[in-house]
Amino acid sequence: MKKYDDASWHYEGDFPPDLPKINGATHIGIFLTWFIENGLLSQEQIKDGEEDIKSVKNRTLTGSEYLMHNCDGKLTSNDLSKIGNEFAKAYYEDGTKFAKAYKDYVGDYAQLLNIRVVNNLLDQDALYRIGNSWSNYDLLKVRIDERFEQWKEFKKKK
Repeated sequence: MKKYDDASWHYEGDFPPDLPKINGATHIGIFLTWFIENGLLSQEQIKDGEEDIKSVKNRTLTGSEYLMHNCDGKLTSNDLSKIGNEFAKAYYEDGTKFAKAYKDYVGDYAQLLNIRVVNNLLDQDALYRIGNSWSNYDLLKVRIDERFEQWKEFKKKK
């Protein structure tokens, strides 16, 4: 099993003490929401989280809430389908050939949500203060859609 990210890595680290723990999951939850909306979850997640998946699709539950309630705050390879994992491996991490050719998810997240980079690191305070909102998801969704199409083309060239 590959662990892509874990909210506890964020809220137990350099995390603003005035924020709730779920703010450490916002960037992961937005990414997970895209997989939910695009039918790229594992069969286990689909079976176990059926009602909550519907709630995310209906926008009555955020991806961050889904992550915390159904995935113990962790996004792993067990949560995604085969295609979902292939895309996540290429796009979520910054050192992959795909990410070097285009950009990785956190780089896109920071750019679109105007998070400052200080000494080659994201401004942690700003990162965790990003609103867990559908408007932020909608902004990122367009970019993730673009990256998914680019990834499919990139994969063909290999």
